Amino acid sequence: MFLFLLLCTSGLLLRGDAQDRAALWRGNDRSGRCQYTFNVPSPTEASCPQTGGPEVEGLKARLSLLEVLVSRLTGGDTGGPQGATARDQTELHKSLNRVTGERNLLQGEKERLEQELLGLQRRMEEMRRETERLRNKPFGLARPAGGSRPSHLITRPNRQGDSSSLRDSAWEIGPQGFQELKAEVTEVPAPDGSEENTGCGDLISVGEPVTHRKADTIAGKYGVWMQDPEAVSPYGPNMIWRIDTIGSDVRQLYGYEDMEQLTKGFPSKVLLLPELVESTGSTLYRGSLYYQRRRSRSLIRFDLASESIAARRDLPHAGFHGQFPYSWGGYTDIDLSVDEQGLWAVYSSSKAKGAIVISQLDPNSLEVKKSWETNIRKNSVSNSFIICGKLYTVASYTSPDTIINYMYDTRTSQGKSVAIPFKNKYRYNSMIDYNLAQRKLFAWDNFHMVSYDLRLGRQE
Repeated sequence: MFLFLLLCTSGLLLRGDAQDRAALWRGNDRSGRCQYTFNVPSPTEASCPQTGGPEVEGLKARLSLLEVLVSRLTGGDTGGPQGATARDQTELHKSLNRVTGERNLLQGEKERLEQELLGLQRRMEEMRRETERLRNKPFGLARPAGGSRPSHLITRPNRQGDSSSLRDSAWEIGPQGFQELKAEVTEVPAPDGSEENTGCGDLISVGEPVTHRKADTIAGKYGVWMQDPEAVSPYGPNMIWRIDTIGSDVRQLYGYEDMEQLTKGFPSKVLLLPELVESTGSTLYRGSLYYQRRRSRSLIRFDLASESIAARRDLPHAGFHGQFPYSWGGYTDIDLSVDEQGLWAVYSSSKAKGAIVISQLDPNSLEVKKSWETNIRKNSVSNSFIICGKLYTVASYTSPDTIINYMYDTRTSQGKSVAIPFKNKYRYNSMIDYNLAQRKLFAWDNFHMVSYDLRLGRQE
């Protein structure tokens, strides 16, 4: 009995000592929840056989997080530092090979462009030498018998049969191409200060040329630029359009939002025309582009909004593809233009024997409404334009100081010689048209798009 009491007393003493050393811990776990931990030291074990506890678990969690981060940084591969190094080397090799290939492609493109540049420079030098040779060749113009000065307009030989050629006349430079023949002229008195520009009188003077842009490539040596005087949606009234006409596949029409964008060279619209364009005689009117189809006398009305052909018609008896061009050539047989009275065509025919014919056209159907035959030959002048129903012709396309030498009034069916100074600033003017929208002349002079201010007299 005494032994039993002794054992019970010892158990209680040990239990009380254990309670004195017991500890209650409270804290948040990794998820933020409150966790209670009650620890009682073992009376028999000096140490635990395995390590554990919240601190160890926290360390394990942190190590796991570090492993995940390292795995993400190395692309998901847990192959260790050596695997990561091998992958880096492989990626570097791939990048190096890619850059080397691109460099080789650029080098090849550079060499190709250098070869093209050398070829163009050789061609330009050959053309320059040929031009100089032809300019130095005497023209040998004959005067009519019985007088020291011509009694009528001097004309150069008509270049018949040129339509069979398969080459562009832009590259065909012959002796006749540089014959700049001048008509007998009559002096026009200078206007006094009382005269005003009333808008539809006779042309009195043409201002100095103002350059707006130079074409970027050889395709822009000749071309046409224009503005619609009665623009139709979706294009605004400030829209400027341009066609480069060098080459055998001319069909791109470039549009610029305004003159500033043209100067900067940033087209906002590029249209691909369904039929090839012949020369520099195109014009714009009431939302349509009017142009001559290549190697034919067909006129085309191309609707800009629908980007489709709205009308097509042959111009009766008109010469085409080099039969009756202007003196500079370029297959300029049919020249379309717009003025205050509508749409016009300037051309010639075998019946007119090379003399300029003026026809007023219906802008919708392209039918000829009325025609006039003048007494000046088309290939004796370099270009022409129409203002207020009056045709004006320019004597030379290369002379820096030439004249507007002839005027024909469709209202009176009468023509007369005039002498209005005109400048070819860049000495190769391949297009001159009246721009009704700005009441100026637009011209294409040896890669350059230029404009001229105009002064008109009183309406008679």
